[in-house]
Amino acid sequence: MNLIQINATALEIRAIAAPAGTPAAAPLVFLHEGLGSVAMWRDWPDQLCAATGRAGLVFSRRGYGRSSPVPDVRDTGRLAPDYMHREAWEVLPALLARLGIERPVLVGHSDGGTIALLHASRFPVAACIVMAPHVMVEDVSVAAIAQARDAYASGLRERLARYHDNVDSAFWQWNDVWLSDAFRAFDIRDNCRTITAPLLAIQGEDDPYGTLAQIDDIAACAPHTRLLKLPDCGHSPHKDQPGTVQAAITTFLAGVE
Repeated sequence: MNLIQINATALEIRAIAAPAGTPAAAPLVFLHEGLGSVAMWRDWPDQLCAATGRAGLVFSRRGYGRSSPVPDVRDTGRLAPDYMHREAWEVLPALLARLGIERPVLVGHSDGGTIALLHASRFPVAACIVMAPHVMVEDVSVAAIAQARDAYASGLRERLARYHDNVDSAFWQWNDVWLSDAFRAFDIRDNCRTITAPLLAIQGEDDPYGTLAQIDDIAACAPHTRLLKLPDCGHSPHKDQPGTVQAAITTFLAGVE
């Protein structure tokens, strides 16, 4: 396990080397979902780096995986509704600067997709790839997250504990803010209008956490967006349709240096 200090927080990171003999190209930076971590990506980042001929960086945000926990996560440490803005505009730039990465290809899933969009709206990136991102709050999202809260008390906590040093920090920082009244106003569609980098948005048609309106709205705000809508696919396209997703990303990045 490798840790790096960013803004007084220890973040877990894992670097993936580019395949031998491949030309230099922007690295892939993987941004995990609301309950994700370095380990929960499993070997998919390695497979995508090999397929695209690029190096990669995987990291766990504060409170996830082996990164520093969030103290008093349900009280004084409770996340504010702008937590993804802060990750995109403060934490991620500091991490990239520390590692000398100037124009990454962002690959974000769920909350990580939202963070990728927000970062690309203000900072230079070679490309942005988002899977099941959230650009606004839908009723189906809130209902699914409420169900996750119920599941946490009946087995989900134990399953997640394999991936997080402090599982309560990981779960409650995400669940509490998403189910707060203040978060219902969350909306980054205007931010998407300023994204100029190549953009690929992927959504499963059976995603319980969001409808196709999420990526349709991205395309309405950033007309150069390429859309990939996947049947028989839920909230994790890279797990439900790994071959299709890898092929689409590899084709998308073929012209990106």
